[in-house]
Amino acid sequence: MNFLVFLQQPAATGAGNWSFLVMMGLIFVVMYFFMIRPQQKKQKELVKFRNSLQKGDKVITMGGIYGVIVEVKEQYVLVEVDSNVKLRVDKSSLVKDVSDIQNSK
Repeated sequence: MNFLVFLQQPAATGAGNWSFLVMMGLIFVVMYFFMIRPQQKKQKELVKFRNSLQKGDKVITMGGIYGVIVEVKEQYVLVEVDSNVKLRVDKSSLVKDVSDIQNSK
């Protein structure tokens, strides 16, 4: 508590600029650990998920379509949503694995 009071009081020698810089640095560090770093981690997990797709995996698209992967190509996957109904979907539009949802219940 005394440290924060010390940083908030500008000294007559011009130390007020240093306290401002320290507080701005602390704000950036807090934002990094609570906002930026978790988002980067989530993005890496999503890329890993998309690269590990295999035939027979159950997936959900960004549009909310549930299906089973029938074929995997470099840029897209073929998803079967019903008997004899297949959709060609870009890999970047796949967001979830259905088994993750079922295991969390």
